[in-house]
Amino acid sequence: MKVRVRNKMARKNKKMIKRFGAVQAVKELARERMGAPPAGRVVPHKNKKPPKYKPTLPKLLDESE
Repeated sequence: MKVRVRNKMARKNKKMIKRFGAVQAVKELARERMGAPPAGRVVPHKNKKPPKYKPTLPKLLDESE
């Protein structure tokens, strides 16, 4: 009796189907009813302080050259 050996490669796994997510469903419904949320705003860095004094005229003239 002869035993056959298969030299085929293993099958690749199928891509997983996304599960139902309640959060995702609620967000989709809200977007349909209310519209998309407004775009995010840029928040300035809280540790960066503005200059204490305005630059003087001579300094402004020196920088422009």
